[in-house]
Order: sequence, then structure tokens, then C-alpha cells
Amino acid sequence: MKYSTKTGNATSATTACLVVPRSRATAIAEALGIGEQMRLTLDSTENKTGHVATVFSSGKPSRLLVVGKQDEAKTVAAFHKNMQAVAKAVAKLNVADATLCLDDFEVEDKNIHWKTRIALAAISHASYRFDAYKSKKPKAAKLRRVAVLAKDRTAARLAVRHAQALDAGLALAKDLGNQPPNVCNPTFVAEAADALATDGVTVEVIEEDAMAELGMGAFLSVTKGTDTPAKMSIVRYQGAAANEAPCVLIGKGITFDSGGINLKTNASIAEMKFDMCGAASVLGVAKAVIDAQLPINLIAITAAAENMPGGRASRPGDIVTTMSGRTVEILNTDAEGRLVLCDALTYAERFKPRVVIDVATLTGAQVVALGSQASALYANDEGLADALLAAGEQSSDRLWRMPMWEEYQEQLKSTCADMKNIGGSAAGSITAACFLSRFAKAFPWAHLDIAGPSYKKDKGSTGRPVSALFQYLLDSAS
Repeated sequence: MKYSTKTGNATSATTACLVVPRSRATAIAEALGIGEQMRLTLDSTENKTGHVATVFSSGKPSRLLVVGKQDEAKTVAAFHKNMQAVAKAVAKLNVADATLCLDDFEVEDKNIHWKTRIALAAISHASYRFDAYKSKKPKAAKLRRVAVLAKDRTAARLAVRHAQALDAGLALAKDLGNQPPNVCNPTFVAEAADALATDGVTVEVIEEDAMAELGMGAFLSVTKGTDTPAKMSIVRYQGAAANEAPCVLIGKGITFDSGGINLKTNASIAEMKFDMCGAASVLGVAKAVIDAQLPINLIAITAAAENMPGGRASRPGDIVTTMSGRTVEILNTDAEGRLVLCDALTYAERFKPRVVIDVATLTGAQVVALGSQASALYANDEGLADALLAAGEQSSDRLWRMPMWEEYQEQLKSTCADMKNIGGSAAGSITAACFLSRFAKAFPWAHLDIAGPSYKKDKGSTGRPVSALFQYLLDSAS
């Protein structure tokens, strides 16, 4: 989708479709000479938030989309609901372009930059399709361009530029997450990372031999049961001075998680291609940052492996040595994400990072605790936690701060190694974060458990938390 800005008033906008709030619909229709059609439409349609009515015209625009209530509440929630409804309607239009009259949608304490970002993100989600493997392709949508009509064109242009970059990042993250596991293996993830290389962007791929030399025994323990080699990709983007400390993002990239010897049940195993959504989102954020040319330094690391049972697979009871030198007793081979991440966290120390954020579909316990509404946030730094929470609210890609008290660390004690890789059935998402925290003491660190928000059953990857992380980096850059 191509996004742009326009100035002027609604009645003079050159567009095939004009999107207006119900409160302004009658006045705009009168000026366009279709007042009677508008009155008939409004009289026969529901006057409520999130409802869209269509009025047709023989001129330009050929149709008006009218959304919301006559006396609409000026709340963030109402705007979201209206924009989601508009996005679904616009995505189905049989027209080439549409224009959103966002100045006419009032939201308390929110400016045109925020309204533009939220509206265009909604359109990005609604217009996304993944049909790469359909033998008969669905008819392509005719809509190609969406413009924002705003008086403050400077702010709107900046928002459009960011929205366009975010659209590309979300599409990449969703495409990777939706790929079948017989295609999207660790090599495929590495190739997706390599495709980001351009001016100011370098990509390095670390193979298993190099991982062994680095002492990544935890990472390599996950990939022992598969014939598909693990890969760790490092994408480096330099948008600021070379001596400025980078922000490091690390994504869990288990391209298929059978559970290993602790084999998953039939009920959940079919969805385990989505266990690489952490890596997909990290690459999506990197794509958005590169396209937006943010003035920051960013390093995106994908820890990609396949977790399969086999004659050489790790067993419950095995003890492995991490890159940090500490030992881990593997009591459950299905708690593999933390094993690839702990070595990636240790590797990240060499970059002397400003912050490190890891992203992972780590635990079913996160889904039990928060469902799909919010990603679980853990952090060892209050400033980083507050900034991420604010970015989640700003982007409507919510995060929820979870406790990580020292008492939870007790559950990871092992009688024969430095720690266990599981802490038992209680507080599973928390003890997983506690495990990772032991490898993140050298820098400000946050962990996002995205098991619930990362995908929807029968609908595919959501691209979350790309929006929240991109907003966090935007805020950091400014």
C-alpha cells in the first residue's frame, strides 16, 4: 500500500473515496451536492461507534464512507474502533485510492501524527494477505493508495513516512511467521536477514561450527535432533555515530518446535511453525528502522534452530555448558527457547549495548496469564520498562509488566548443575524470564514473551510486537 498526505478541505479532495466521521457527513455531502442521499443513508443506518455506511455519488469522490456516531466520544478507544472498521471497509473497496479526513476525527490529547499512525497501521493490518501457496490466487485488491487529509502536513508527512516503514516491517514479520516449516527453516531465516543488507547495513551469519568455538553449548543442544543446521544472524544498522552504543534486539527463531524428546501434544504441535515469531518480529523491526532511516544504531540478532526428536537429540537430564560458562540441567526439552536465547544474550555483551531486548514465543504460561491482548514484559531496568510500556500504549500494541522477584529464582535451583531450564508448573512465564535474567546482568535488559499475541489461530501471524518496538525506537531516536 502506498501512503501519502493531502492538504485542503474535504469537499475539494481529489479522490475516489472519502472517509469522514458521521458528525461531519451531512455538511460535506451538502457541499458535494449529495445531501439527500446522505440523509437517507444516515436515517437507515446505525448510529454507533465502529459502524461504517457508504454513500455513492456520480461525481468525485464516487463514494463517501461514513463512520461512527453523531456525537462521538473523543476517546482513544472510540478512534481505534472506528479506524479498524474503516480499515476493513477500505480494504474491500473496488477503487484505486481513498482519502481519510483525519482532522475531522477528534481525539482528546492526540495530534495528527498519532491519528495518522494509528489509522494507517489499521489499514496495513486489514489489507495484509498471505496467499503464496494458493494454487488459485484470490483476486487482488484494487485499492493501492491511501492519503491523509490534514492541515498540519509536516506532521502528517512524518507520520506517513513512519507508517510506510512500519507497513513494510509488519509485512516482513507476518510473511516470515506464516511460512510453512518445510520452507522456513533456520537457513531461510538467515536468508531473510541477509536480504536486509544495503548501504549502512551489514549482515553476518554464524554457523554451528563457529557456535561450538564460541562455547554455545545451550544453543547447540536444541539443534542436535534435527538434520537442519542452526543459524544465528546479526543485522547491523548504523544510523548514528559509530561510537554511539547500539540497541540490540534478539529474536527466538525456533522454526518448528516439536518439543524434542518431550514431544508436544497433537492439540498444539500444528501451530509450532509460529515459534519463530520472535525472530520474525526482530527482522520486521529492523526493516522498519532501515526504511525509516532512524538516527540510531541497531543490532538485530536471530537465534534460529529447529527442535526435533532424534537419535542425537538432547534428553531430559542432560547437562550443557552455556557460552557464559554456567551449566544448565535440561529437565524439559520443550523449554528450548531460553537455551538459544541465553547464549545469544551472552554474545550480545560484545556490542556494549545501550539496551538489549529479547522477543520470544517463550511460554504457554504467558497465554494463560494474559491471553492475546498483551505481551508479557520483564525488565531489570525501570527506565527501559517504562519506555516500552509507553511505546506499547502509544502504538496500541500493548505490553504488561510482570514481576521478577528474587524469590522466583529459587525454582531454578538444580542439585547437579548451576541451574535447571524449568522452574516447575507454577509461574512458568516468570521463571523463564528469571532464567534469562541470569545472562543479562551486563546491560539494561527487557524480555517480551509474545506467545499469545504473536499469532491468531486460523488467521496467522499478527506481526506483534513490531509496532511497539518500532515506536520505542522512534521515541529513543527523538
